[in-house]
Amino acid sequence: MPEPRTWQLTAGSAALGLVLAAAAVTAAGPWDGGQRTAERARAAAPAAGGTRHAPNPAPAAPRHPAPAPSAPGVLGALRAPAPTASAAPAGRAADLAAVLVPLLADPGLGPLRTASVVDTATGRQLYGEGAGTPMTPASTVKIATTAAALSALGPEHRIATTVTAAPDGKAITLTGGGDPTLDPARLKALAADTARALTSRGLTSVRLAYDTSLYRGAALHPIGPNENIAPVVALMTREGRLDDSHSGPAPRTADPAGDTATAFAGLLAAAGIEVTGDPAPGRTPQADPLALTYSAPLGDLVERTLTHSDNDLAEALARQTALARRQPASFEGAEKAVRDELTRLGVPVAGARFADGSGLDRRDRVSAALLTGLLTRAADPARPALRPLLTGLPVGGFTGTLAGRFDTAPATDGAGLVRAKTGTLTGVNTLAGTVVTADGRLLAFAFLAGRTVSAPEAQPALDRLSAALAGRN
Repeated sequence: MPEPRTWQLTAGSAALGLVLAAAAVTAAGPWDGGQRTAERARAAAPAAGGTRHAPNPAPAAPRHPAPAPSAPGVLGALRAPAPTASAAPAGRAADLAAVLVPLLADPGLGPLRTASVVDTATGRQLYGEGAGTPMTPASTVKIATTAAALSALGPEHRIATTVTAAPDGKAITLTGGGDPTLDPARLKALAADTARALTSRGLTSVRLAYDTSLYRGAALHPIGPNENIAPVVALMTREGRLDDSHSGPAPRTADPAGDTATAFAGLLAAAGIEVTGDPAPGRTPQADPLALTYSAPLGDLVERTLTHSDNDLAEALARQTALARRQPASFEGAEKAVRDELTRLGVPVAGARFADGSGLDRRDRVSAALLTGLLTRAADPARPALRPLLTGLPVGGFTGTLAGRFDTAPATDGAGLVRAKTGTLTGVNTLAGTVVTADGRLLAFAFLAGRTVSAPEAQPALDRLSAALAGRN
């Protein structure tokens, strides 16, 4: 049975909520003062990503994933005057229900729909419709995946790719640590460092092995070979992409690790080290690495995952969580680790299922209340480690998978004010994120729809729902 609609917010608590929300919003990062330099630059990044999102042309790849850019429009709401006891902006109690109930009835959302709206300053649910009912989340499950990774490892964690020499120095092993963002530039630098280390030992010829044993179980995602995701292995370059894209669907290699090792052998040769024979799978010797390269900090990886709905990176972060919690780095181990980590965070996991980290698997289940619970915790000034969960959300009408949305009235009222993770599978459309209201509060929301007829009908309906929370309709 769907949960009854609930809304609780008094005029007295609204004034306190404004103060707390403004503090949470400022701490979250995307707004000035306190807006990060990388976000002020409004990095030119592709709008595509993730599950069934169309790719866009992209600029040259940065050395590491760029943080999610922000829209200046979010500043306006924070400058609004504090609400008075007699004020009644949209989003307050009965006003909120009066606006959301008819919008949720939009036929484009199909017969299955759930909703949760929470004031992040108080943690109170302002509106709920089946908020505790598990639904197929599509890519909004990445909120859970990234929250678990940040909680388990912290935003400064980096993923290493290493090169280690055998005791006799005649063989070396390239070892994958699970970094799908390894790119040709970093691989070349790693080869150069390796060549220098070998030369210093008087070696000019080696055999090359590559080790992917960090990951366990099936490498192929349950959906099978697909342009939305490469085989999930611990060693790869550019997510196994065979074109010049940096996000979204793309042709993928069937052997990311083998291709990376072959490329590394060629780079070693260019650096003056002969590689005898072809690279072959092997195990890493028990020794200190000759050379290594690190990914960007986990906080940056989380932002990229959310902004561009990066499936490969989401699966990698789920496995990093498994490793941190001493579980096998497999689909099954990651599922247990993510669930356990979310339980530690205190969000409702009853009925939840994390069959994968990306949301491509239709067996995934999360509730709207779980998603708003995570977003509310990320807005808590006492939990700074979770902040990339908010700063990575696409900005409505401006960035990532929301760049092409919020472009028709009345959804345009949410442009720049809504930050949200999208989710799209055939028959499933979801949206979860945050919105700054007209009176300056930061609300977390999640709207999940199932058995939808089409994305072109469902997505505008979801946009209208989130825009209505801005109190402009």
